[in-house]
Amino acid sequence: MNWALLEQLCGLPGVSGREEAVREALLEQLSPVCDCRVDPLGNLIAFKKGRKTPARRRMFSAHMDEVGLIITYVEEDGLLRFSPVGGIDRRVLVGKAVQIGRVPGVIGGKPIHIKSPKERDASPKWDELFIDIGAASRQEALALVHPGDRAVFASRYTDLGENYLRGRALDDRVGCALLADLLCSDLAYDTWGAFTVQEETGTTGGRTAAAQVLPEVAVVLETTTACDIPGSPPEKQVCRLGEGPVLSFMDRGTVYHWELYQLAQQAAQEEGIRWQPKQGIYGGNEARSVQLAGPGVQVLAVSVPCRYLHTPSCVVHRGDVEETARLLRALDARL
Repeated sequence: MNWALLEQLCGLPGVSGREEAVREALLEQLSPVCDCRVDPLGNLIAFKKGRKTPARRRMFSAHMDEVGLIITYVEEDGLLRFSPVGGIDRRVLVGKAVQIGRVPGVIGGKPIHIKSPKERDASPKWDELFIDIGAASRQEALALVHPGDRAVFASRYTDLGENYLRGRALDDRVGCALLADLLCSDLAYDTWGAFTVQEETGTTGGRTAAAQVLPEVAVVLETTTACDIPGSPPEKQVCRLGEGPVLSFMDRGTVYHWELYQLAQQAAQEEGIRWQPKQGIYGGNEARSVQLAGPGVQVLAVSVPCRYLHTPSCVVHRGDVEETARLLRALDARL
């Protein structure tokens, strides 16, 4: 696993619709070993020649974008109004540091000291929040930022304990790093890789990438919510960190191809790879769009379990990432 690439990707801004920094880093990594092109929407599509031509065209995908914020209005006092890009829990926002390009800021709201008892028990509404960049006026703020600019959480990628990693955009930069690692390896079969845009706002990139590649089989590399925290009963934990990659049989957007689901299980068992099923019908990813390409695509989701998705501090286990890389290599030989 190329850990240096993962750290680099997590440090780059890539809110939906502005994924260019992430794409350029991946292009630099992949251009020497793959035929690469960028489509009009911004997807990076890479083809890697393997030792053999598969009977069925296959594609692996991972999305480059992350959740974040978009500036919508600048107040006369220089404070910035914003809206979410993707699914964000607004309860985690007040006091969080953000970055708008090179401009630092902090998310503000009504201080708890002057809130009514009812307000203290409620989540702040989106229109009650703002970003403070230290500007004294609208004119001063507009010299630095404009409506339409994206803000990312200013959260540092770092080790957490001995085996854990914390990062802002591990969803889904870990999938991008895994896919890049796979494409840079000696592949058994010809493989298409799609690094997609705008997954967090409607899986748009996955739909258009699959329409161009027209795979018959596709594997979506993702992260998925781990609720292995105090207060979560076992049947609601979905998956657990440290127990390997997660294989989905169904989520809120996709019914996954049963034979692929079984094939992945068999590959893991034969190679001694830890794995776990996604225990519950929750969430979704771009597989729901990929499977609609052409006459239809058989899809499988392979995910890295992740705590605190869509927050400034996603957490994954190094062992899960390594086991996922092993499973992808096993699938390469079997798909």
